[in-house]
Amino acid sequence: MAADIRLYGILDPAATPGADLASLARLAAKGGATILQYRDKLAEGRVMVEQARAILAALSDTGVPLLINDRLDVALVAGAQGVHLGQADILPRDARARLGSSAIVGRTLTNEAHIAALAEEPVDYGCIGGVFATSNKTNANPPIGILGLKRLLSLARKARPDLPLGAIAGITEANAAQVISAGADGVAVIGALFVRPDPLAAAQGLRRIVDGALAIRAREPAT
Repeated sequence: MAADIRLYGILDPAATPGADLASLARLAAKGGATILQYRDKLAEGRVMVEQARAILAALSDTGVPLLINDRLDVALVAGAQGVHLGQADILPRDARARLGSSAIVGRTLTNEAHIAALAEEPVDYGCIGGVFATSNKTNANPPIGILGLKRLLSLARKARPDLPLGAIAGITEANAAQVISAGADGVAVIGALFVRPDPLAAAQGLRRIVDGALAIRAREPAT
């Protein structure tokens, strides 16, 4: 399955306590999110499977795929379209062997060593970060900023020229266009999408920004 990561929404109950994640997922998909991830660092596996199935049911007629963060077992049992793997998770080749060629396998990239390994990994997209400061995840390293993002994007393009590459952490309506202009193919967001009074409108706004910035970039001469 092709990975369209232009507007990548991450559903995390820690960021939206008490919210119905399935409803949030549907609103985001209707507003223009192109891919969603369910991330829960605290729930037991059975709870995650139930939640993933509810989200998948809400997305069933939207065409928007759902990935599970970290948990290959949950993705397999729930029937999700793939997984997103951090650097401490199982290897992409092991996930691919279990999920098959049609699944989406994504990878977190935070430094040069991760990108050097990328050339041999059977992944469908990479997500670089953290770009800006965020309250939704504790990162071991300081934000890389736009200059750091550009540098890692350049290295990743050399390793995997055709791989979609997104950016994550602290991305909002105010800086999403800057991130795309720096070379990212999409933005991964939590707060800018789900911690908003109207997630559907938030998705519509972010999607306009991302698509507009991609169109401008496509018109720019190659350097």
